[in-house]
Amino acid sequence: MGKKIVQTVGILTILFTLFRFVASDFWWIRVFDFPHIQITIFTAFAFVIYFYKFKVSNYKDYIFSFLLLVCAVYQFYKIYSFTPLAPFEILDATSVEDDSTVSFYTANVLQKNKKKEVLINEMQDIDADVLLFTETNLAWQNRISEELDSSYKYRVEHPLDNTYGMLMYSKLELINPEVKIQVQDSIPCIYTKVKLSSGETIQVIAIHPTPPMPQHNPKSTERDAEMMITGMCAKDSQYPVIVIGDFNDVAWSQTTILFQRISGLLDPRKGRGLFNTFNANNPLMRWPLDHMFVSEHFRVIEIGLGNDINSDHFPFYASLSFEPEKAAEQKMPPPTKDELSRMEEQIKGKPGFE
Repeated sequence: MGKKIVQTVGILTILFTLFRFVASDFWWIRVFDFPHIQITIFTAFAFVIYFYKFKVSNYKDYIFSFLLLVCAVYQFYKIYSFTPLAPFEILDATSVEDDSTVSFYTANVLQKNKKKEVLINEMQDIDADVLLFTETNLAWQNRISEELDSSYKYRVEHPLDNTYGMLMYSKLELINPEVKIQVQDSIPCIYTKVKLSSGETIQVIAIHPTPPMPQHNPKSTERDAEMMITGMCAKDSQYPVIVIGDFNDVAWSQTTILFQRISGLLDPRKGRGLFNTFNANNPLMRWPLDHMFVSEHFRVIEIGLGNDINSDHFPFYASLSFEPEKAAEQKMPPPTKDELSRMEEQIKGKPGFE
């Protein structure tokens, strides 16, 4: 490979890295948050190849190699938390009592997906306590509901034709479930309390904000605001909290990191893996868009990806143990004044937050 080609690749990876520090919410800036794994690989590749083209007498090679090395280290640092080299953010369960466990299965079904039976078979095999489906219209509601067994007595159904419909089904009692509009009129979310078999009550929030893409939103403003409002509600909840759904954002973005800091919620993937849910149709361009964040009251029994359901997303499932007596062992420190200020700026002017 010629030196000019390697330099071109290297310059692009440096620029992609620098885009992360641009204070702009335009989609063509924020979109570079997504392929972080791929950019990390390209940066490391460019550094290794360029090293073989290195000329000791050329000071520009020193500068360029140094920049590539810094970018490669920075890029890896951003995904380090999701590798087995990193410590768990949520510890493993220490006891598994049936009445103090709760399991979730969530899937963006792809509204136009015609092979609905694939999802039906998958959800029946997983047999989770709580099911959440996004991008669901009335056809999806009818198909799923007719296949659910009688144990799923509690339901929140809000089908839409705009790819933002949501369906939630639960074996556990749902207390005061509510479909809310937090930012955009056509983008719902679900708030509900869930009563565990032990009698304890937890708060569950399901969201699916719009992505920063030209066909959806030219900016990430609406998505970011939805996440910040959700984070603030989680922070203020008097109950242990689980937030789940298709965030249309990656786990390492500035917005998701701020969401975690504001909410105080923990990520069960950290130390366990990336669990890339999108794009199921392209193994070279995958990243985690579907998330679950939980308060310090929970421990991990199992997490993983589901099988291919003919959607552009893989399903995501998790089984948790409710262990509030050990919450202090993994509690996140409170957000700083600067983080609270950034959150307030992102929700300024939104309904109820003027």
